[in-house]
Amino acid sequence: MAVQYDLKEQKRAYAKWAPVYDAVYVKLLADAQRKAAHAAASCGPNILEVGVGTGLVLPYYPAHCHVTGIDLSFDMLKKAVEKKTERRLRQVGLLASMDACALGFADASFDAITVPFVITLVPDPEGALDEMRRVLKPGGEIIIASKLGADAGPAMHVESMLAPLVKKVGWSIAFKASRLSNWAATHPDMKVMDISPVFPAGFFKMARIKKAR
Repeated sequence: MAVQYDLKEQKRAYAKWAPVYDAVYVKLLADAQRKAAHAAASCGPNILEVGVGTGLVLPYYPAHCHVTGIDLSFDMLKKAVEKKTERRLRQVGLLASMDACALGFADASFDAITVPFVITLVPDPEGALDEMRRVLKPGGEIIIASKLGADAGPAMHVESMLAPLVKKVGWSIAFKASRLSNWAATHPDMKVMDISPVFPAGFFKMARIKKAR
């Protein structure tokens, strides 16, 4: 029941954010979104975007790709559909409302899965990653762009002080980068290949998790 409650709360929050999300975040998130889209395209043409939101990442996918996008929020998806139509994004296919923890796709359907700025908001991140692993083809990658908290050192202490402020804009410092490594360690076929800093000044990170062939 707790997960159900969280999902309802998320839908209400996204409905409020949908009209202004692009204006607030378009420039701040652009570097990470662009790099995530290009990293996904390097894995193959069939891409799933989990947490497509208002579709900010969609224009960054190369023309040869076929992108499927899912999101929990109908309000956000309406904006994504508008972008697809207005910008004639032919590389974008299905845009659907779906829970990241219950993906309605067959096993091994996608060459890559992008997860832009949503993994820290999912009530059950490991459950969502399990589903992504299931629908990912062997040799494919899960590419996560997010605010991933530092596990130790001065950065961790600074982030702890900033946590209340960061929470107000919808991010969580409580989600550490090591959580991805810990999840991958429970699956012999999954390996964290890289966690690299992106704009602004490394505040955000991009993680690439590869599935063995």
